[in-house]
Amino acid sequence: MKILLTGFDPFGGESINPSYEAIKKITNHHPSVEVITKELPTIFKKAIEVLDDTLASVKPDVVVCTGQAGGRFDISLERIGINLIDAKIPDNDGDQPIDEKIFADGKEAYFSTIPIKAIVKRMRENGIPASVSNTAGTFVCNCILYGAMYLIDKKYPDIRGGFVHVPFLPEQVIDKVNMPSMSLETITQAFEVMIETIATTDQDIKEIGGTIS
Repeated sequence: MKILLTGFDPFGGESINPSYEAIKKITNHHPSVEVITKELPTIFKKAIEVLDDTLASVKPDVVVCTGQAGGRFDISLERIGINLIDAKIPDNDGDQPIDEKIFADGKEAYFSTIPIKAIVKRMRENGIPASVSNTAGTFVCNCILYGAMYLIDKKYPDIRGGFVHVPFLPEQVIDKVNMPSMSLETITQAFEVMIETIATTDQDIKEIGGTIS
């Protein structure tokens, strides 16, 4: 099995992005899995273009995009990407679309096709805070989740795909009052658990993962 993992470059004034830093440190690969990593630009359309080119050249069985979600307490397995950009801040190219569709010919939403609930369960069993998230936001992270699943729907039907959000690193919250963080080592371990789970799970488990609000 070949798994493509992507992370983003720093954005929003940060000097580091834990998503890409963590996937660069992955070492404990499942013996039957080849892991390829790619850094994506935090730029709406360009991120999807780079991902498309990478999917075409790498031809993975699974693609999991990852990104930073400052303010979250745990590893968040995203369930759904929506066909909407509503940028609170500009991307790294200075673009700030408001209430725009990502793809005019795309569905209103696409669901992740990796076993998100099984991954959350395995992460928790390994002492890593994790949960299913039902919103990937409306910035570049949601854009790449939606874009990945759009590309799978239109061009790469044999690929499974999904997205994972990670918290800030401790060094990112030194000047941010009451802001949660997670160590790079824990985030990396979470990704390694995810790889193992994807490699050994054909169908997701049926277990409570929803929220009331």
